[in-house]
Amino acid sequence: MSISTTYDQPHMTTSANYQQWLMVTALIYLLLVAVGLIGSGFKAATGGEAKELFAFASNPLAAVVIGTVATALIQSSSTVTSIIVGLVAGGLPVAIAIPMVMGANIGTTITNTIVSLGHIKQGTEFKRAFAAATIHDFFNLISVVIFLPLEIMFGILHQTGAYLSSQMIGGDSMSMKGLNFMKPLVTPPIKTLQGMFGSIGLSEVLTGVLLITFGIAMIFFVISAIGKLLKVLMVGRAKDILHSAIGRGPITGIATGTAVTVLVQSSSTTTSLIVPLAGSGIFSLRQIYPFTLGANIGTCITALLAATAVTGVNAIFALQIALIHFIYNVAGVVVIYGIPFLRNIPIYAAEKMAGIAMRKKLYVAIYIAGVFFLIPMMFIGVSQAFAW
Repeated sequence: MSISTTYDQPHMTTSANYQQWLMVTALIYLLLVAVGLIGSGFKAATGGEAKELFAFASNPLAAVVIGTVATALIQSSSTVTSIIVGLVAGGLPVAIAIPMVMGANIGTTITNTIVSLGHIKQGTEFKRAFAAATIHDFFNLISVVIFLPLEIMFGILHQTGAYLSSQMIGGDSMSMKGLNFMKPLVTPPIKTLQGMFGSIGLSEVLTGVLLITFGIAMIFFVISAIGKLLKVLMVGRAKDILHSAIGRGPITGIATGTAVTVLVQSSSTTTSLIVPLAGSGIFSLRQIYPFTLGANIGTCITALLAATAVTGVNAIFALQIALIHFIYNVAGVVVIYGIPFLRNIPIYAAEKMAGIAMRKKLYVAIYIAGVFFLIPMMFIGVSQAFAW
């Protein structure tokens, strides 16, 4: 009896793993359908007037704030950037979407900041954990401070993304030539839902709104479900990778952060893994710093995947914003971490903030509310007061 149990267990485990990977595959398909739903719904709801609908976000600061607050509330930059790709597919101008993507980078860091609060009663341990969490905040804030003005003045990201997307899929036809295999896969369920809503007498605008709502709800569900499955399948391995590679230098740290984030499909999960290890003193702040930067790069895979679901005249723009997300995150690592003076600013700021937080716990609440909600809202007020 015991022999049978011994041999059956690996078979059962392997079978369960296969089933979980099949579920991951199915969920990825649902993600593609969800992005397609948002794009189709947005086209129907706006009647081609997307630019006018998003006039409130045409100010770059306001767009950054929208990305920041939305991601802080949802606690998933993967979800927000997938929604942004869907909106661009439906006609949202890329120039408006770029600052939103920048804001999403800031908003996603709230998760590991909250994780650090688990050490709040431990004094020095909390100081280390809070510094490990907020170094990601300060890096992303500096990245926006550097690249947003450059983008406003010169459109570097916009132009680079446009060039690369046109090279990849052909700018002449403005369609996803190389990725058209996705169209027959994602179109049937989208058309079915459109037909269902139309058959009950709903207007085109209301049908579009329902498609957007359904698509966003699906993205929430899919990202959450994929995250849970991949944590079961991969987080144990991710921890092994992390332990074996993180202390081997900055390049290895960045590569490890990227790889782990691709494995678990969540930069929040990746950076949250490192916070307790930093708090317990296993890794220093300078050791985990490159790892968090790799997480920024790894999280781009979701938006790139989402862009493959888009077909039609706006397909090239959906790929463009997904590529811009990747280019922006890579450029941030190269510029900020590559220049010693800039590289040390997040370290100094995180250590300083952690020291204050350890002495006065009230400042932790002020910091979270200020960085992720109050200051962004203040920026909206300032940007509206002064015409851009």
